[in-house]
Amino acid sequence: QVQLVESGGGMVQAGGSLRLSCAASGRTFSTYYLGWFRQAPGKEREFVAAITENAGRSYYADYVKGRFTISRDNAKNTVYLQMNSLKPEDTAVYYCAAVTRTTFYVYASSRTYDYWGQGTQVTVSS
Repeated sequence: QVQLVESGGGMVQAGGSLRLSCAASGRTFSTYYLGWFRQAPGKEREFVAAITENAGRSYYADYVKGRFTISRDNAKNTVYLQMNSLKPEDTAVYYCAAVTRTTFYVYASSRTYDYWGQGTQVTVSS
């Protein structure tokens, strides 16, 4: 029983930065595996980044490596996505996701995650 609340979206010019936040409920947040996905109009939802339950490992889609950073603050039950050097093609609705139990962590698959936020719009103008 996990609820996720996202914030931080907005509109920026190409080359700008945004920091997305996702606050989660739950007593055992530190054990969650967390991910960020995005979906542009008319396109399928795609993987952006993920972080393991102990923050020991993080994963990124090739098109955001070197520009985006995922992090978590277990004391605040929050996961972040710092987005730098934004491009127009980054424009999408961004979703955070969580899974509390997994036998095999397929981090880039949306099917892995049981809980999803409402999404926050990110628009990058050229």
